[in-house]
Amino acid sequence: MLIDTDVLIWNLRGDQAAAELLDAHPGFIVSAVTYMELVQGLRNKSEFRALRQAMRQWRAEILPIDEQICARAVFLLEEHALSHGMKMADALIAASALDLGQALVTANDRHYRCIDGLSIEAFRPIGRP
Repeated sequence: MLIDTDVLIWNLRGDQAAAELLDAHPGFIVSAVTYMELVQGLRNKSEFRALRQAMRQWRAEILPIDEQICARAVFLLEEHALSHGMKMADALIAASALDLGQALVTANDRHYRCIDGLSIEAFRPIGRP
C-alpha cells in the first residue's frame, strides 16, 4: 500500500487511528513527494530525527519518482487539473500508486476520486467524520 502524506501528518499530530494503521503495515511505501512534503513541514532537526526514526521503525520504503511516474502524472494533470483542481503533488502520488498497482491510503480521497483505475482506501482519523 502507498500511504498519502495526510495519513503521516495525522500520525505526527498524535492521531491514534493513524498510528495503528501505520504500525499494522510495516514496510509500507511512500512517494518521494510525500517524504519531501513531510521534511518541508518540519520545524527543527529534532523533528527531522524523529521522522527518520519513525521511517526506520516502520521499515517504510521511499519510492523515487522515475520517468514513467512523471509521464503518468503529467497525463493526470492534463486530464484533471482544470476539471477537478488536481495539484502536482497529488498527481505524482496518484501516478506512483498506479505504477505500483497498489491502493492509495488517504484521508483526502476526494482529491483522487476522478482518477480511473486508482484503488483508494479512505482513512478517517479519530474524531473526524
